[in-house]
Amino acid sequence: MEILSLIKFVLIQVFGLVISFIAAGLFIFWIIRKFHSWKIAAVFSVILVGISLFLFMPYAFPERLQYPFFLKTFGPADGPGLPFKNVAMFFAKSGGMERVASIARDPNDVPPPITRTSPEQVKIELETKEVIAEMAPGISFNYWTFNGTVPGPFLRVREGDTVELTLKNHPSSIHHHNIDLHAVTGPGGGAVLTNIAPEESKTMTFKALNPGLYVYHCAHPNVATHDAHGMYGLILVEPKEGLPKVDREFYVMQGEFYSTGGLGKKGLQIFDAKKMLDGHPEYVVFNGKTKGLVGNMKANVGESVRIFIGNGGVNFISSFHVIGEIFDTVYPEASIGGALFKNVQTTLVPAGGAAITDFRLEVPGKYILVDHALSRLDRGAWGVLEVAGDKNKEVFDGTEDMPTAAGH
Repeated sequence: MEILSLIKFVLIQVFGLVISFIAAGLFIFWIIRKFHSWKIAAVFSVILVGISLFLFMPYAFPERLQYPFFLKTFGPADGPGLPFKNVAMFFAKSGGMERVASIARDPNDVPPPITRTSPEQVKIELETKEVIAEMAPGISFNYWTFNGTVPGPFLRVREGDTVELTLKNHPSSIHHHNIDLHAVTGPGGGAVLTNIAPEESKTMTFKALNPGLYVYHCAHPNVATHDAHGMYGLILVEPKEGLPKVDREFYVMQGEFYSTGGLGKKGLQIFDAKKMLDGHPEYVVFNGKTKGLVGNMKANVGESVRIFIGNGGVNFISSFHVIGEIFDTVYPEASIGGALFKNVQTTLVPAGGAAITDFRLEVPGKYILVDHALSRLDRGAWGVLEVAGDKNKEVFDGTEDMPTAAGH
């Protein structure tokens, strides 16, 4: 398992430090011995090594007693390295940590459109929870979540609503968490009001001033580390007049996951902060895992479809595309009230941003959702929209090219 690799790495680093100081002591002893007796050389060697340790330890270990070692960053808060006390707590708690059957949020789990015509006070409760689930068969991750899935719940309110949001941190969590909603006007998007330790809860209120589709995420330092564990979701602030009616709505979010083990390495994978800083994810997926959008997105010929697509990041822009379809309407960067794009093949979804895509289905079959930076398909960034219904030969006709035994 990858935990064993982490323990091995830690032992090697500690062993390396011990050997380094012993070597330094022997070198000092060898130099002094040329001019003095071995007793004097030994005493001076011990004193000089002791002074070095005294000077080195306070600076090195508080900052570097973490995984990975010696990772220096320049953000406004602590860097993405995981403190050893947190790693040790994870080892201690991992056996009792909840194993989730599927981390992927169901893309159909979208609250219905709001039909009321006046603002209200809306109460929302979310729970931050750290769980273990499969990224792919035999490959597990320690996910940090809102309500136990990636992404968290799709939140839906109306322009002008006052939202009372309560955030709870599950007792089994190891880390502090909070929530930053991009729909909030105020410092930290609410993060400064919702910092919570395990077993704590806090409540904040905000007014939904601006219609649009917004990302929410954990913003507790290190923010990128929390988001790269899966702590993000979408909140829709519907305009007062509502959105145009469609037959089906789907909820999709792209995210990146950084593991010490390479792509496909079996076992429980440990987060790799260095890969995150370098922007080298092992997995890029929709809804938290490989095949998170396979077998659960279905529609019919003649129906209109809306996909709320978000990007949890933390590094890449998503080039969202549905193979074999053209978006009739795109709300660029999920802006509601601005200019709409028509007949769009691929739309950009920034890290920490979103988009809304509407299209009508004319032909049955399987439509592949991708990030059109196509190498990311091999890292997991794809899904399937299955469309049933009668053939439409006026629009699409011919003989399908069946794959050969070699797969071509």
